[in-house]
Amino acid sequence: MSDSQLWDDVDAYFTAQLSPADDALEAALRESDAAGLPPVNVTATQGKLLQLLAQIQGARTILEIGTLGGYSTIWLARALPADGRLVTLEYSARHAEVATRSIARAGLDALVDVRVGPALESLPKLADDNPSPFDLVFIDADKGNNPHYLEWALRLTSTGSLIVVDNVVRGGRVADAGDTGDDVRGSRAAIEMIGSHPRLSGTAIQTVGSKGYDGFALARVLQ
Repeated sequence: MSDSQLWDDVDAYFTAQLSPADDALEAALRESDAAGLPPVNVTATQGKLLQLLAQIQGARTILEIGTLGGYSTIWLARALPADGRLVTLEYSARHAEVATRSIARAGLDALVDVRVGPALESLPKLADDNPSPFDLVFIDADKGNNPHYLEWALRLTSTGSLIVVDNVVRGGRVADAGDTGDDVRGSRAAIEMIGSHPRLSGTAIQTVGSKGYDGFALARVLQ
């Protein structure tokens, strides 16, 4: 048995035991697939991890950078109280339309604010709204802009907030100094910023599974 097949089998076992899909989550995946969205959404176990992190954090406000078809948004929004708020930023209007339908189907549209446009344009507008600090920020968009998204996450959070940056391992390429791809440079810059910034304490975890070899960074805002 190949490593990738073993990873798939273990992922399938964990998913069935710990994070089984329901109608709303399955419909979100089907709708994304039917609309031709890239199959880069988080896995079910990763979605459950995001939900647990938000619950452990006691999150009342969540910022998501990169909505795609709304699958991760549903997992995160389900962690919120009835008066909570999740703002999710999506570059593509077509992706946002799919996500909006899926979020409404899950009964979460009252909690979720989907904003369309380049995130680096949406974030200053969001800051102009003077929102309460976000308790959790999930960054899962174009990887080259990860350090910029992380900078904005710091502006929009406060002491004790949690920041999650997805897909930072890039199949191991993040450790290859000769790899100058935008995604690798952006991921590396975000990791180095977490490691050196006086307001952040963080770590990074490598993962394997049905999405292959990757990982995520986790950082707590200190002050």
